[in-house]
Amino acid sequence: MMKRLLFILILLLFCNLLNANELPQYTIPGTQVVPLKDSTTGHQYELYIKLPEGYSKDKGYPVLYFTDAIWHIEAFSSTTFFLFEEIILVGISWRKNIDPTLLQEKGPHFSRFADYSFTKSKDAERQRKYQFGQADTHTAFIRNQVIKYVENNYSVKPNSRSYFGYSLGGLFGAYILLTKPDTFDNYMLGSPSVRQLDALKALSSSKQPLKGKVFISVGKEEQKLAPQIDAFIDYLKSKQSDDLSLHKTVPYGTHQTAFPETAVHSINWLKSIYGSSQE
Repeated sequence: MMKRLLFILILLLFCNLLNANELPQYTIPGTQVVPLKDSTTGHQYELYIKLPEGYSKDKGYPVLYFTDAIWHIEAFSSTTFFLFEEIILVGISWRKNIDPTLLQEKGPHFSRFADYSFTKSKDAERQRKYQFGQADTHTAFIRNQVIKYVENNYSVKPNSRSYFGYSLGGLFGAYILLTKPDTFDNYMLGSPSVRQLDALKALSSSKQPLKGKVFISVGKEEQKLAPQIDAFIDYLKSKQSDDLSLHKTVPYGTHQTAFPETAVHSINWLKSIYGSSQE
């Protein structure tokens, strides 16, 4: 009797698990997933594109591009709903076609170490595995394919491209700002990992003056990173460009816990640029 009861319980548990796996997954309303292949490298990515409620082709919208899409799409979806609804969100995923062994060993975010970094590792083994230093290639992909796809398929307001990156994604944004500043009009760099400041300075092109509105944040408890970010800000100020403006904020928290407040502050700052006409 006891064995029969145990068998029935196991069977019911199995059926419940089976039914749970068949339940539909929740998706963010108004969000499209667009596969996009880098024609130069063959790397496959996805764009998570969230349109404003009531989106109309007869109206132009600002666009916010951001890296580490799967980590940030929910935060920006909710934040823009309350603070700046009339904006198109474009999240750029990590590579989708990475080696299965590396995927299992390092996780789905593995490609960010290559795509967001601009210098190679001196450790030959680490360099072979991570392939650091492909920021230039990833920037070209965003400029030549991602932005073109969005602007060819959606109603975009001219001169309204913004970028958000956090941590290593913030470093990638700093790289774009210094090397291809006309890629975006606004740069939001959350706790950017600008530890290689001398290498960053060497990237800055004297032929193309820095331009854009720049939001930079660093958590109040990020004692090690804060001096490096301040030095980066001082360097930007030293460029003395009339087309460059800077805004710094210090949210509470560590490198990990400062992100939610950073997201809110950055969107509120971005809305202030476009003014009350978006309300």
